[in-house]
Amino acid sequence: MAKYLLDTHTFLWWISDAPELTAKARAAIADADNDCFLSMASCWEMAIKSSLGKLSLIKPVEKFVTEQLTANSFSLLSIELRHVAKVETLSFYHRDPFDRLLIAQALTDRLTMISADTVFADYGVNLIW
Repeated sequence: MAKYLLDTHTFLWWISDAPELTAKARAAIADADNDCFLSMASCWEMAIKSSLGKLSLIKPVEKFVTEQLTANSFSLLSIELRHVAKVETLSFYHRDPFDRLLIAQALTDRLTMISADTVFADYGVNLIW
C-alpha cells in the first residue's frame, strides 16, 4: 500500500477524467490498496481561484470537495504546525505558496506526490506522473 498526496490539478483532473492525467497517475489513484490524500492547502487554493473566477466548480468548494472525497475514498490532509515549520526550511526552487506547503507536507508525512510539476522532485519529494 502506498500513500499519495494529490496536487490540486491532479485532484481536479481525476474528478473530471481529464486526458492530461497520465496512465501511471491514474493507475496509482485507482488502486484501492493505496491511500490518497487531498491537502487543505489544495482546498484553500481552489477556494481562492474560484472566488477570482479562475476556476469554475459545479458547486461551492466546501460541498464539492466533501462530495468528491467521499465518492473517491480520498482523505483530507490537515495543515499542521509541523508542515508550516517545514516550509521555513525549504529552498526557493518553487515560489508558489500552495505548492511549497504541499512539498512540506509530502516530506514531513513521507507521502509520494502525484503531480505534473517536476520541480517537486528538486526538493527530494517522491514523485510520480
